[in-house]
Amino acid sequence: MTSSQAAPAAVKILIAGGFGVGKTTLVGAVSEVAPLRTEEYLTKASIGVDDLAGVGQKDTTTVALDFGRITVSPELVVYLFGTPGQERFWFMWNDLVNGALGGVVIADTRRLETSFASIDFFESRDIPFVVAINCFHGHNTRTAQEVRAALDLDPHVPLLVGDVRDRPFGRDVLLALVEHLMSLPVAAG
Repeated sequence: MTSSQAAPAAVKILIAGGFGVGKTTLVGAVSEVAPLRTEEYLTKASIGVDDLAGVGQKDTTTVALDFGRITVSPELVVYLFGTPGQERFWFMWNDLVNGALGGVVIADTRRLETSFASIDFFESRDIPFVVAINCFHGHNTRTAQEVRAALDLDPHVPLLVGDVRDRPFGRDVLLALVEHLMSLPVAAG
């Protein structure tokens, strides 16, 4: 690589949320490359450890991370890192967050309580984030206002409602995060 062929700037975004809310699906929907997934089958060992309520027939789970990439331009590449959702793997979040510019919290209205840890995680580290309500198969039991109140979101935190399997919705979520980041005051320094 010559000096005129500088490496593109890299932006890191963390995709977080509870078990089975759609993190792996979102990364796969928007990544331009086949995403790296660390899915493993659930076994009897997870009985009594992992809360499988409300996740239907889910038989795999992310045990480390998901990874995807989006080339915005020759000068800018976005790297997506999806967190594992099960509490026993939350220690990974502390490593995955290093260098993240912002985050996406995916929530499921049937199990909003699984989103609290992700929101607390980003808020405690002053990392800007947006919330994406994933409507599995069009299933949504609450309005955006009800979800905002239930999650006790600050009014400035963007909240979007859609299906993370849809690439245009995933794009809109990421654009909302970028717009949110650009709206924040720049720290002096």
